[in-house]
Amino acid sequence: AAPYIGVAYALDALDGRIARMTNTESDFGLQLDSLADVISFGIAPAVLSYAWGLSSLGTLGWATCFIYVACAALRLARFDTMLEVADKRFFQGMPSPAAACLVAGMVWALNEYQIRGAEVKWLAWVLTVFAGLTMVSNLKFYSGKDINPRKSVSFPAVVAIALAVVALAAAASTLPEMLFMIFALYGVSAYFIAAWDLLRRGKRSDAPPPGTP
Repeated sequence: AAPYIGVAYALDALDGRIARMTNTESDFGLQLDSLADVISFGIAPAVLSYAWGLSSLGTLGWATCFIYVACAALRLARFDTMLEVADKRFFQGMPSPAAACLVAGMVWALNEYQIRGAEVKWLAWVLTVFAGLTMVSNLKFYSGKDINPRKSVSFPAVVAIALAVVALAAAASTLPEMLFMIFALYGVSAYFIAAWDLLRRGKRSDAPPPGTP
C-alpha cells in the first residue's frame, strides 16, 4: 500500500497541470480533487499506519488515526479557501500529500528491514501525530511554485542540488529509505524557516531606529 500512496502523490502533482494544459479546469474538478486527496492522503495513510503498527495501541491507535484524517480534511479545506489570497511561494501547514508520504515512507522503509509495526508502535504514533498536527499548523512550507523552468539555474544551485542528491543516496541504502528521508527533511524544514524568521525579527528589533547617532 505504501508505494501506491507515492503514486497518488505523483498523480496529484500532474492533474492540475494537465487540466490547465487542456483547458478543462472546473469547479467540479476542484471539489473532486479535494475529495480524492482526503482519501489518498488522509484515509489511506491513516489506515496503513493503523494496520501496520498503531492497532497494537488499542483505543489510542484508532484515535490517533481519526485525528490524522481530521487534520488532513481541515488542511485541504483551508487550502481551497485560501487559493486567492495565499502567498504562492509557501504552503500554510504541511501539504497533505507530503504528510501522507512521510507516514507511508516510514512504513515502507522500516518494512525493508523486516521491522514490524508493533515493535516501533510509539515511533509510528509520534510520526502520525506530528504529520497530522503539522498539516493544520501555521508553519510555512516552501512550495517551489516560484521556480520558473524556463529560466536558467545558477551553477552553484546545480552543484548544491547534485551534492544533496549524492548525500541522500549515500545515507540511504534503499529507495524507500531515501524517499522517507526526503519527506522527513521537508517535514522539519518549516521549523527551521520559523526559527530563521524569529531570528531575523529579533535582529530588526535590536537595530537602532533610523537617524540615531
